[in-house]
Amino acid sequence: MIFPLALSGECYIQIILQGEHELPTRLSIAAADFVLSLSIALTKKSVAADLSDKKKASSQNLQKRPVSLAPATSSQYKMSTKNKPSGFSGDMEMLKLLWVHIDELIVLVQKLMEWSRKSRPLHVKGVERVHQWLLETKRNYVCSSKLADLKFLETGVLLLSSCWKHYGILLHLEDPRFSKKYKQLLEQYVSGIQYYSDNYKDDHEVAEDSGTETLKFFMNCLSLLLGRLNVKQFETAVAEYGSQLSELLMSQLRSSDEQVVDSTILILKAVIFKTKDGSVKSSLLDSKQMDAALTMLLPFLDELDGSARAVVKLVAEYCSIYADSRCMEEVLKRLSSENVSQRKNAADVISDVINRSFETTNIPHAVWQDLANRLLLCLGDGESVIRSQASTLLPLIDPSLVLPELVLLVYSQDESVELYASRTFKAVMRNHKHSPEVICTLLDCLSTLCQNSDLNATGSKGEGAKLDIDKILKLLSDWTLLVEDWNSLVDPLMDKIFSEPSNAVIVRFFSHISEYLADASHLVFNRILLYTREQKRSSKDFSGCEASVFRNDDIALFSSLCPLLIIRLLPLRVFDDLNSPAMYGQLLTRKTTFDIGYLGNDGPQSVAALLLNKMLNNSEFEDVRKLAAELCGRIHPNILVPIISHKLKDATNERDLLKIKACLFALCTSFMIRGKDSFLRKDILRIRSSIETVLSWPSTGGDDVSKAQHGCIDCVAWMVCAEVEFSIPSKTATLDTTCNSDAGDSAKKWSVCTYVIENLTQDRCPTTSEGITSKSEVSIHLSFRLCMANILISACQKISNSGGMKALARKAVPRIIQSVEDILDSEIKAACIQVLFSMVYHLKSEILQYSSDLLTVAMSSLRDGSHKEKLVGAKLLASLMASEEEVVGSIAGGLLEARETLASISLSDSSQDVREVCQKLLMCMTF
Repeated sequence: MIFPLALSGECYIQIILQGEHELPTRLSIAAADFVLSLSIALTKKSVAADLSDKKKASSQNLQKRPVSLAPATSSQYKMSTKNKPSGFSGDMEMLKLLWVHIDELIVLVQKLMEWSRKSRPLHVKGVERVHQWLLETKRNYVCSSKLADLKFLETGVLLLSSCWKHYGILLHLEDPRFSKKYKQLLEQYVSGIQYYSDNYKDDHEVAEDSGTETLKFFMNCLSLLLGRLNVKQFETAVAEYGSQLSELLMSQLRSSDEQVVDSTILILKAVIFKTKDGSVKSSLLDSKQMDAALTMLLPFLDELDGSARAVVKLVAEYCSIYADSRCMEEVLKRLSSENVSQRKNAADVISDVINRSFETTNIPHAVWQDLANRLLLCLGDGESVIRSQASTLLPLIDPSLVLPELVLLVYSQDESVELYASRTFKAVMRNHKHSPEVICTLLDCLSTLCQNSDLNATGSKGEGAKLDIDKILKLLSDWTLLVEDWNSLVDPLMDKIFSEPSNAVIVRFFSHISEYLADASHLVFNRILLYTREQKRSSKDFSGCEASVFRNDDIALFSSLCPLLIIRLLPLRVFDDLNSPAMYGQLLTRKTTFDIGYLGNDGPQSVAALLLNKMLNNSEFEDVRKLAAELCGRIHPNILVPIISHKLKDATNERDLLKIKACLFALCTSFMIRGKDSFLRKDILRIRSSIETVLSWPSTGGDDVSKAQHGCIDCVAWMVCAEVEFSIPSKTATLDTTCNSDAGDSAKKWSVCTYVIENLTQDRCPTTSEGITSKSEVSIHLSFRLCMANILISACQKISNSGGMKALARKAVPRIIQSVEDILDSEIKAACIQVLFSMVYHLKSEILQYSSDLLTVAMSSLRDGSHKEKLVGAKLLASLMASEEEVVGSIAGGLLEARETLASISLSDSSQDVREVCQKLLMCMTF
């Protein structure tokens, strides 16, 4: 009878294994259920008698050698009878057959586990436990030829038989009679858990062996039973036994056995959440039942043990679904507790809730804000573990809820808080590197802090202290490196700065990211052009308003300045791309078209045209015109110089002082930035001619003409610097090859430095066709020569290149020394000596070879000069005496004569000022 049964089971196992699908076929279901029924029959026991038999086997046999359920490796299906026991009594024949086929049972259970994995989460946990138990039972009760081992194997056979009778029933895939007996089975398992919980919890000798293992058996049966119930059966079971189960299972959470705790949590979750498939719905939850359950669960969070870790998962799952419950309030309270264990467990719950939030949207905004606030406080917790956990969790929360307070904590005077806040801030920005909304939120936070009068809260000291925005901007360095697509950020950031044009914080931020914006300059420029066109249309809508009301509006001023400020923040390289349509448009190909209408009368078509328009528009705000003129100086010389040379000429002819000053400012900036690139071109002659005209105009100190003339002096001074710093060759072949013949071929005509020196030192005076010179013409010519002196003085102050210093000294010093004795006008002679003083003072050792001659000029002016000449001569002498060591050494031989001269003048000169200066110089020589 045994052989046919075994052969039949083996055939059905083969049918089950043939199915490779995740879900079973009808045939494989029938085969699996048949094998389960056949295996139950081999136990020759009834379900009703099983409990007493199991208790007997556990109390008598297992005491000899404890059953170990430690993890074991999976076993493959193997048809073998090498473990077949011999020597059993006749009533063990059926039981030993079940043992012989334990490998087939392992294979069957493994297949059942695969089929149930997706549809029965609670049930499959029980199946996994059965599979593990079969593997360990086979390993622990090994067959041997010794009689003592045969007795021990008999214990294993009895254990397999008694447990399998229940497992086999609960593993059935389809059982028509199950609906009639599941309540009876449920009562048995609940009673078993209750019995072993009450009778073995204090008996350590038995509890660790029989009691705990048997308790695992009942817990596993309960998982299998509840997990295989249909929806209606499950709801009925929870309704009738839920309260009893919850109370019973709570006591198992204190178990020292990890498997018991794990099984308890799984079953408890199913009972409390009223679901066995893992999908929890808040609509199914009973708030009263949940409150009662949580009242029992929360005390487990007072300790740091295995039970607490298990309860954390359960509480977190409920809080993630029902976030605005009393449960969440209790957890957040524990986060502020003085008990370290409570704080750590609460932090673990919140961590689990936040991680689950990626799969659900059930957490209300108010709860998120509360979570963020509590975690921000944790950055100052005394436990580094909690601080680190908070620092890790905060970047996962909506930045709009975190950043306002987090930015404030970055300025904390507590070094620990500042450190963790800074780390968290970097992580927030790193997690949202492509989110313009986060950047805008950050800018709003910084703006609010800057407007806050109580800055002591930010860590600043002293009244009137200002927020150090650079501290935050430095923390953004990592963020800027991680951003992969700046193009996606340009539009939102431009919208932000255009909406708040007067916000200095945004301007500082743009300055910080200017290099990255330069890489997307075409987008930036297009937005600027679009914005200015919209402004132009808006200004037409206000054409009927009072001009003074509109023009004095600060909003209008900042709106006009805003696009220019953005351009100013960008690096110079954005102006170097002559092929950029947004930067230059058609100006490169039509640079000889100089009418203002082309430059954008109907709206600028390029950034360069925009800047030129604003610079030359006299109706613009003064600040806007000045900034536009400065930015025009960055325009590539190929575009700028030809246009400016004509615009300056036109403005000079019209005596339009505003446009003259704007053109000169742009040219000064260009010469300062571009140097010889701006200087080496034919248009310089036209510019120089216009400047000469302006300098010849009569003026009084402080008037607009005088201001324009000061601009001319600065402009020519920068031209001199450009010429000498880069050692301009004398051959005109190095100049712009487009120079036409009327410009002349001589280097003298092209040299600005030579032009300035000659006009300063030559005593010719302009005359009329009749050879008559008027007093006004003489005065103008004198003023013009003084301007030349001021140009050289300004050039000395501006030049920084040592090669340029040497070139300037070589060109100017000997010529002026040679001419100073021949100049008739005392004021011009004094101006020449003043130039020499500036060169000694600023050019340092570069005048070494001329030091003796300079000393001679100084002494000659002190002896025979006018009052002005004597004063500047004294300054020249003082400058020589205070110069570099080698210069002083070169004039040492003449200082004795100089001392005698000074002594004589300090006693005999009619001017008290001259006497006092000479006395001071004598004192310097004495010491």
